[in-house]
Amino acid sequence: MTTSHETTAEAAELWRLVDRVEIADVQMRYATAVDSRDWELFRDCFTDEIEGDYSSVFGTPPARLRADDFVAVIAPVMGALTATQHMITNLTVDFHDADHATVVAYVRAIHHNTAADGGTEQTVYGYYTNAFVRTGKGWRISKVKLTSRIQTGNPGVFGALPAAG
Repeated sequence: MTTSHETTAEAAELWRLVDRVEIADVQMRYATAVDSRDWELFRDCFTDEIEGDYSSVFGTPPARLRADDFVAVIAPVMGALTATQHMITNLTVDFHDADHATVVAYVRAIHHNTAADGGTEQTVYGYYTNAFVRTGKGWRISKVKLTSRIQTGNPGVFGALPAAG
């Protein structure tokens, strides 16, 4: 016989699994949106305000800005590339409470630009450390941080980067 306490604990465990899947889906949509240049889908991955930290790749300081402005900075950089492929693996989810979590996920991001001088490809091997918040629309990223472990190829594929903030 199952007691109500066991049922409640089991239900909470099931909801935690649902949360993990929903968070992983947002992380995957982030990569899919960039690679497909679907900036509406990309925007939908974030809270209304976002902190972006790509300093280990681009040398730019972290910036806190409205998500629409964040997308406006990222879209022309990624959109100028011929193709990209962001492969996300090894996701770990650490829940801080019922509405906040941190995800660490490995990434291999290939950036291809046929018009670049000095080589057409650049690859980042690293990991994301992203903060997630449960919102009225589901889980969303409130902070994205990309940590590069290794970069190969031509960083010139990105061209001139716009200033953030």
